[in-house]
Amino acid sequence: MAQWAVALRSATINLACRAFGISQTCYRYKAKLNEENDAIADWLVRLTNNQRNWGFGLCFLHLRNVKNFKGAVRIKC
Repeated sequence: MAQWAVALRSATINLACRAFGISQTCYRYKAKLNEENDAIADWLVRLTNNQRNWGFGLCFLHLRNVKNFKGAVRIKC
């Protein structure tokens, strides 16, 4: 919404960020996709199908410690 306000309503970035309650860092954030994302998604589907009693934490630990996905599940902004 803040980007919409800047692009279409000629609001400044500072004004738009204050109006929507976000930081300018969050406004400028662009997700960096990497090739590991598809592999992580595939493994998550397989894990949840095969290990139905595993929660998010156990799946995360399995991917990080056993499958060595070091960038697995990083949440930004």
